Amino acid sequence: MTTRKRGMDHALYPYSPLPERPALRWPGGARVASCVVLYLEHWELEPPADAVRDPRFKDIYGTFTPEYRAYTWREYGNRIGVFRVLELLDRYAIKATVAAGSAVAGHYPQLIDACLERGASFIGHGDHATRMLTSRMSGAEERDFIAGAIEALHRATGTRPEGWAGQDYGESTRTPALLAEAGLTHVVDWPNDDQPYLMTVGRPFVSIPNQSEWDDVQLLWHRRLLTPRYPDIVGEAFATLWDEGAASGRFFALHLHPWLIGMPHRIRYLDAALERLAGHAEVWRTTTAEVARHVLATGPASP
Repeated sequence: MTTRKRGMDHALYPYSPLPERPALRWPGGARVASCVVLYLEHWELEPPADAVRDPRFKDIYGTFTPEYRAYTWREYGNRIGVFRVLELLDRYAIKATVAAGSAVAGHYPQLIDACLERGASFIGHGDHATRMLTSRMSGAEERDFIAGAIEALHRATGTRPEGWAGQDYGESTRTPALLAEAGLTHVVDWPNDDQPYLMTVGRPFVSIPNQSEWDDVQLLWHRRLLTPRYPDIVGEAFATLWDEGAASGRFFALHLHPWLIGMPHRIRYLDAALERLAGHAEVWRTTTAEVARHVLATGPASP
C-alpha cells in the first residue's frame, strides 16, 4: 500500500488552499474582477467522421444525420440571439471577452465586425463547435490545431489573441503547455478556483477560472434549471464573491451562448442578471486578457 503525498495527481499546477494564500489585490481596490465571456461558434451540419463533440448535445427527437433541426437551432444564435445579447452588453457598458472559433471568421465576418466595433477582446476557441480538442490527437496534431485557430482569429480581428477557451472544455494534458508555447498568456477552462493562478508549464501562464456552475448552457440546457431562477443564481454567486473579496480579491465570469440565452423568452432574465451585477460598486469590470496581464505583472494569490 502506498500513501499519497499532499498535492495534486498531476503537475499542471500546485495544490493551493485558499487560507494559505496572501491577499489578492485588484486595481483600484476592487473586491471582484468581473468578466463577461461571449461565445461565437459555428456548428457544422455534417462534421467529419472522426470529429469529437460533446455527447450531451443531442436532439430531443434522437440523433440524425444530418441534424437539420439541431443545426438551425444553434444557427439562431448567430442570426438573431447574438444581437439581443450585444444590445444588453451595450446597455450596461460591458466590454466582452469574445471566445470565437476560427470557423466563425469565415462564416460570419459580420459578427466579428460587430464585436470589434464594441472594443471586444478576442480569445481563441478552437475552430468548430462540433470539433473538440481531445487527447486522441497527437502532439503535432494538437499543436497545429491551436496554431490554425490562433492565426485565423488574428487575420479576422487584426490582433493576435492572448487567451484560449476550449470548445466544451476540451483539453489534453499537453494543452496548457502548448498554449503557452504558442505565445498565449492564459486559458479559461478550469473551474477549480475563485482566483486566477499560475500553471506550471515552463513559462508564465495563467489559469483564469471558468466558473461553469452559472454558465448558461450548463444551467439551462444540461441541468434544465427553470430560466426564471437564472438571475438569482448569477446574483447570489456574485454577491458571495463580492462579500469575500473584501479580504482578498475574487474573480467572477459570466459565460454566455447566444443560441441559448439570446432566445426571446430568456433574454429578459439575462437583463435581470446583468442589472444585479451592475448594482455593486468596487468591481473591476474587465476582460480575461487584462486579468492575465495584472496577474503576470503583480503575481497571483498563491504561496
